[in-house]
Amino acid sequence: MSSTAAALRPVYRRPMLTKVPEITLMFWVIKILSTAMGEATSDFLVFHVNPYLAVISGFVGFAAALILQLAVRRYIAPVYWLVVVMISIFGTMIADVIHIVLGVPYALTTLGFGGTLAIVLILWHRVESSLSIHTICTTRRELFYWATVVATFALGTAAGDFTASSLGLGYEMSAVLFTIVFLIPVIGYRWFGWNEIFAFWFAYIATRPMGASFADWTDKPRAIGGLGYGTPAVSLILTVVIVILVAAITRRPDGTGRQRSFTASERD
Repeated sequence: MSSTAAALRPVYRRPMLTKVPEITLMFWVIKILSTAMGEATSDFLVFHVNPYLAVISGFVGFAAALILQLAVRRYIAPVYWLVVVMISIFGTMIADVIHIVLGVPYALTTLGFGGTLAIVLILWHRVESSLSIHTICTTRRELFYWATVVATFALGTAAGDFTASSLGLGYEMSAVLFTIVFLIPVIGYRWFGWNEIFAFWFAYIATRPMGASFADWTDKPRAIGGLGYGTPAVSLILTVVIVILVAAITRRPDGTGRQRSFTASERD
């Protein structure tokens, strides 16, 4: 082996850390809370502040959080969950603007975002040969991951509104429906041997309309089927709970914050 190759080998094999958290119960709790918080916060900003300013601010916040996440070289809980929260808020705005401003029916937005999600997943699999989140250790894979997350949030918002409004199920029954949908891959993986990657993304997609439906149920006026607590209160309470939980997992070096290293051969 040449001296040059020998000198470069340690650098080439330098391990990188995964950029996403371990999938634990705490992951799912914070994920569901973030979807509900994003729904309530987006509704508050769009309907109580200038909607154009709200959407622009949502995009700027999302872009800033994503840039920060891409800049770090390992999973950092506050940074990661900040991106998820900002996607939740901005993803809700995207779906709402297309329906409210452009007048596109919820059925079409649901189909459109579903198609978008399918395209992203197909491209990701064709390029990387896997949709596993356990190897999010390169910038390209991370970009595919976040593109998928954005699509799931927009799809979930449209789907939740479609079942609640277009199908007439209301917020409470929509929340029940999507909770059942969320439990399907959990049961399938736990007791019927479903593929881990398929079960994860199935459950991940379902968390968005489930959390959004619960948020709408709690914050919408009683006259239209909600509990009437209001978007400011629901958004604030959920934000505080999420901050507390993220702070808690940041302080514990256990399964939630565990990092896995990857060699160059694993990254290829």
